[in-house]
Amino acid sequence: MQTLDIHRPEMPDLQFVLFVTALCTSRLTTLNIPRSLRVTIFNRCWALIHESPPPGRPEDRVLDLRPWTEITVEAMVETIRVGLTEAGIQILAWDHAPSEPTRTSTPEAKPLIERVAQLYPQPPEETDSGRAADTAPH
Repeated sequence: MQTLDIHRPEMPDLQFVLFVTALCTSRLTTLNIPRSLRVTIFNRCWALIHESPPPGRPEDRVLDLRPWTEITVEAMVETIRVGLTEAGIQILAWDHAPSEPTRTSTPEAKPLIERVAQLYPQPPEETDSGRAADTAPH
């Protein structure tokens, strides 16, 4: 079971918003957010950046936050936290193994992906000998 404390997520606000809205639009059955609250959270975040109603098709329910400001992201963080707190949810919990991306990244997203990779580097893989794969023996 994976968990996330909504008040201490240990990630930047942008990542928190994208992560929680992705959980809300997922088809996870083990997520501890009721379906109606998932829809409400996404729709409220959508309304902060669009004048049109949110898309109906699940695969179109994605927030593009590239053109928005930090204030917009902070408003979304607050929207998410208030909605979950009012429902009595402080810790998100879900059971789902990490999976490969289902969409390839757009060229516009590559700089953001590279920055996130620099902020959160993957630990080196260990070999059978217990050493990291990219280290040489001494």
